[in-house]
Amino acid sequence: MINRQSLIAKYFPPIGLRFLIIILLILGIFFRFAYLDRKVYWHDEAYTSLRISGYTKTEFVQQVFNGRVFAVGDIQKYQQPNSEKGLINTINSLAVEDAQHPPLYYVMLRLWMQFFGNSVATTRSLSAIISLIAFPCIYWLCLELFQSPITAWISVAFLTVSPFNVLYAQEARELSLWMVTTLLGSAVLLRAIRLGSKHLWGIYAVTVALGLYTFLFSALVAIAHAIYVFAIESFRFTKTVKAYLIATSVGFLAFVPWILTVINSLSEIHRTTTSAQARQSVSALVSGWISNISYLFADFWRYEPFFPDLNLPVLRWGRFLIPLLLILVIYSFLFLYRQAGTRVWLFVFILSGVPALALILPDLIIGGKVSLRARYVIPSYVGVQLAVAYLLAGQIISSKLIARKFWQLVMVVVISSGVVSCAVSSQAETWWNKSSHANPQIARIINKANKPLLISSNYSLNIGDIMSLINLLDTQVQMQLVIEPSMPNIPDSFSEVFFYNPSKELRYELENKYKLVEVFQYSRLWRLEQKSS
Repeated sequence: MINRQSLIAKYFPPIGLRFLIIILLILGIFFRFAYLDRKVYWHDEAYTSLRISGYTKTEFVQQVFNGRVFAVGDIQKYQQPNSEKGLINTINSLAVEDAQHPPLYYVMLRLWMQFFGNSVATTRSLSAIISLIAFPCIYWLCLELFQSPITAWISVAFLTVSPFNVLYAQEARELSLWMVTTLLGSAVLLRAIRLGSKHLWGIYAVTVALGLYTFLFSALVAIAHAIYVFAIESFRFTKTVKAYLIATSVGFLAFVPWILTVINSLSEIHRTTTSAQARQSVSALVSGWISNISYLFADFWRYEPFFPDLNLPVLRWGRFLIPLLLILVIYSFLFLYRQAGTRVWLFVFILSGVPALALILPDLIIGGKVSLRARYVIPSYVGVQLAVAYLLAGQIISSKLIARKFWQLVMVVVISSGVVSCAVSSQAETWWNKSSHANPQIARIINKANKPLLISSNYSLNIGDIMSLINLLDTQVQMQLVIEPSMPNIPDSFSEVFFYNPSKELRYELENKYKLVEVFQYSRLWRLEQKSS
């Protein structure tokens, strides 16, 4: 075991492999910035823009869902920085209605949009740029953890063309920043433990604060780090433990103002996260966890709902990779446990296990589906990618020719699957990580209509989906929004009238006066026509 670990640590990737990884790096950068505005600017991203505008959801509903007819262009101020609301209003909007999202990313994005503009591509480009910082961070983390250049290179290769990471690098949410703070904080922690420098522990305190101000679940990363530090110090109060506790305490103290905000908003947080509390069967949970893990490496078989006219059986067969990828991940952790030192495998196991179990156990015991939302388990997926990279780094330099060729083939298949997945999803208008799937098609129908009026209400998730639609509709399209159960007073001056997702009760009321024609199946869009007398 010592010989194998020593070999992996000393082995530097040959020129050919380095050249391949540089090509993959270029591809990964391309996939992150290509077609940034192609995919639907979905429900959650629309709420990002609402926060950036400085308006609250309550203000938006009060000022817009009042039954008046207006042009789409008249309400775009609720989706971009404007002169009426400043940076403080952006922070206040989060504090009042969305405290589960700390303000760091939103402050950065507002400043970015004020300087560079507010198009969809510009808005998403900040996340794409931040995602590039993850490359040197994971390289550094691998050097600190494995002391292995080849493992670091392979980790970068996986990260660059991971369909999961590329998808979230193109989204106007804080997830790219969370990935960076997780990787950076982990690398700094390991270096601080190794060198014992007060300067490094100070930097670690900063990464703790930055992580918490990026995403609340960064607290789970800090807990994982704490367990690791105590474990490697044999649960004794050593100088390292003392330094860790001081640094972490400073990081959490810096976060106290937002902690108080979260405490004051617990009822609002509970209300806005109700959809994640629906109980799921154990089989549904397990199936979802396995699928999410596979998306780290490939997801091209998910193309059918988004390319209904594309008939490529070879892509559909890709779903048979799911059990193989699961086997690869499980074997990677076993290999890591058997071949790496205790400090190495313990770090990866704890980083993967703590955030995952913190979400999985409540879903199993109390009920819910938070653990099915892959974006919430990003630190765990970092651990998965590190384990797989270590396995392949160790096996592709095996002294046995057959084993070496087999694992080289495995690496080629995994990386190629990631490239194909990124290439396929880059051409889609939407993908599995987004809702609001039908909005692009709905917008095309409305934009092509002759003098259209779009009506909707505050029913269900309509508010976020309407904000998503705003980014797709022509600015001259007219809208009329109401608060249910109010009935809209529909003017007679429009050639075509559409209703977006009315509740059953409102639809029943409308059917007393109009004929409702479903525009296309499952679209939630209806055309209102006068009943023949």
